[in-house]
Amino acid sequence: MACKCGGYYYTLNAKASFDRDLAKTRKFLLRNVSVIRMFTSGFFRSKWRSIAGKRRILSMDAREKSRSTILESSKDKRVPIFVMMPVDIFTLDASGCPRIRKLKALTVSLKALKLAGVHGIGVEVWWGIVERCSPFDYDWSLYEELFKLISDSGLKLHVALSFHSNIHSTHGKGGVSLPLWILEIGDVNKDIYYRDQQGFSNNDYLTLGVDHVPLLSGRTALQCYEDFMLSFVNKFESFIGTVIEEISIGLGPSGELRYPAHPFGDGRWKFPGIGEFQCYDKYMMEDLKMAACREGKPQWGDKGPQNAGCYNSLPSGVPFFEEGKESFLSDYGRFFLEWYSGRLICHADAILAKTLSHPAELTAGYYNTALRDGYDPVVSVLSRHGAALHIPCLEMMDSETPPTYLCSPEGLLKQMQSVSKKRIVNLIGRNTTERLDKTGLWKIRSNCYNPQAEVVRSFTYFRMNDSIFRVENWNNFVPFVRMMSTDL
Repeated sequence: MACKCGGYYYTLNAKASFDRDLAKTRKFLLRNVSVIRMFTSGFFRSKWRSIAGKRRILSMDAREKSRSTILESSKDKRVPIFVMMPVDIFTLDASGCPRIRKLKALTVSLKALKLAGVHGIGVEVWWGIVERCSPFDYDWSLYEELFKLISDSGLKLHVALSFHSNIHSTHGKGGVSLPLWILEIGDVNKDIYYRDQQGFSNNDYLTLGVDHVPLLSGRTALQCYEDFMLSFVNKFESFIGTVIEEISIGLGPSGELRYPAHPFGDGRWKFPGIGEFQCYDKYMMEDLKMAACREGKPQWGDKGPQNAGCYNSLPSGVPFFEEGKESFLSDYGRFFLEWYSGRLICHADAILAKTLSHPAELTAGYYNTALRDGYDPVVSVLSRHGAALHIPCLEMMDSETPPTYLCSPEGLLKQMQSVSKKRIVNLIGRNTTERLDKTGLWKIRSNCYNPQAEVVRSFTYFRMNDSIFRVENWNNFVPFVRMMSTDL
């Protein structure tokens, strides 16, 4: 999941992470927002007529029991550290096939991280690599090689199943697109992607408007995601609970449960702009029209808010995000935001089942204002599915954030800790910006061990790169890892 507070970009990665403590019982349960708990006794439970067959979803009783086990084990005061793989770990060879870059250097780096006390490695498993060329044609060979390399180094795995593209966020360092056969469909029908009011589409992730529409070679988007996950389980079942300790499932752009309201890489948005609503693809607009008719206000279904500024507007001076008869507090404003955020929550719920104003949060899909807690409904969904909440920005400080940006990373974290405690949901942490200085690393540690909240169950450092191994940074990073691995 992701949110933006007053224009700042934070990620709340709702991901389902496999519980290390349950590994001994071989109950394959995933927990997290961007993730679904979909394994039990080694089988994927499904209710769709795709390749998942006739297997069923876990019962609610089983979910409740698993959550109780997870929370009981969260009293452990050690926070295992995972390090996410480099963004450019994969490249294309001369034949256009993906391969691992700099294999020998990677092997040396993994051994160094193991010696430093790092618990495991985070790996993004890309839909655009595995099911790259045609539907149902899953090629896991690249990940078989990578997982073996990591396992042979004595490290565990946090796997992030990624249904988005990172082409626009890699800054010329390669990147992975959506599957080529999806892109071919998108060339003909751009409405399978999110659109803004000007008609610009974003092909980083499929619009949630096609979650239940069979446009993808006869399958819906949700069926494509489910079939991919089932194939993953069938291939790596022997690793789950032994080498693979956590699994996250992406729910949107950059793997986050949000709309692409703040696109970077194409020039439309620049920090700290508030972003724009992303509901103008054909399928989202059809849903908005139906919702407006059910409300008895069909005119509300013609378009989104027309007074909400543009990508690079600031909160002040934008009528929709201020008080007034045409603001987010109006009957129309409340209707639209309930629908917009509600569709996002339904999207999370559907995937998890398979297994005063804050304008930047509102455009991203979080109906979070001074009068309404926009995160509670999302965390409630996670609680219902026994998932954990993956939150970022643990390195950020209010003192380092310009007051004109009207955002508080520390306030956001406190809100998430409060609602997760209320809903009995575990937290898994990560950083948003690279910090290898003592101040940043020690801030991460203090947030992970907040005495007023549950200890964070694990922390994933983003990312492995040359900077970590520089002497001045390594001398900060190693003590940080060892302190986090010490039972307090």
